[in-house]
Amino acid sequence: MINDSMPLPQGAPDGEGRPSWVEYFMDITELVARRSTCTRRAVGAILVKDKRVLATGYNGAPSGVRHCAETGCLRAQLNVPSGERHELCRGVHAEQNAIVQAAHYGVPIKGATLFCTNQPCFICAKMIINAGVKTIYYKEGYADDFSKEMLEEAGIEVIHVP
Repeated sequence: MINDSMPLPQGAPDGEGRPSWVEYFMDITELVARRSTCTRRAVGAILVKDKRVLATGYNGAPSGVRHCAETGCLRAQLNVPSGERHELCRGVHAEQNAIVQAAHYGVPIKGATLFCTNQPCFICAKMIINAGVKTIYYKEGYADDFSKEMLEEAGIEVIHVP
């Protein structure tokens, strides 16, 4: 279910300016994105359940492998448009890294919510579906309509946070 117009909960009713839970987790996602080693786009993702962060991920080369800043970006060199030819990238997507981090440390994520700076691509969508994530909040779109269709078919609620 794609939901681009869902009203977001505001800060605490006490007027002290506390962020809502959605704002809080999206802010953390933005901070995680700052660790990105991708030269084209900084993306961050966190998996949350019961108001607790389970795992984080940002996009970049796998652990122990040189970053794109050192090797150059093959996608940029070949003028590959965003959302196409994912196999021509040495980086791992933020959503993938969050799922892998949870698996690496034995953290179950079934029923979790994913907060991400960008709408997941269709490769990440397949992983998200199989990992049992139930809801996705994202800030910026991504050139991948197939991803939206697949997530909707799987019954995952996708919420755009403006």
